[in-house]
Amino acid sequence: MKPYKIYRHIRSRALIFGLPVAFFALQMLAVIGSLMAVIFSFDLRLLFGAMLGNGILYGLLLKLARRPELLRTGNVFPHMISNKKITLNEAYDELP
Repeated sequence: MKPYKIYRHIRSRALIFGLPVAFFALQMLAVIGSLMAVIFSFDLRLLFGAMLGNGILYGLLLKLARRPELLRTGNVFPHMISNKKITLNEAYDELP
């Protein structure tokens, strides 16, 4: 029997229609919202506007999926993480 490696982070790189799972969920929320708007207030201009808006959102999400550095605004984690216990005196010394 062939052994298979366990890959725990498969969802991090999974793609649906070329989008990561989180972007695809956002796209589906936009599609469902526009469908509800068209159903409850049927207007032909609203239908074409919703289609255009969803198309633009899909293109934008594809661009962000291919270039994730456009979304990155700053460092999330500090440069150095320490397990050193912080005493009350050290905490007051770091204040400006």
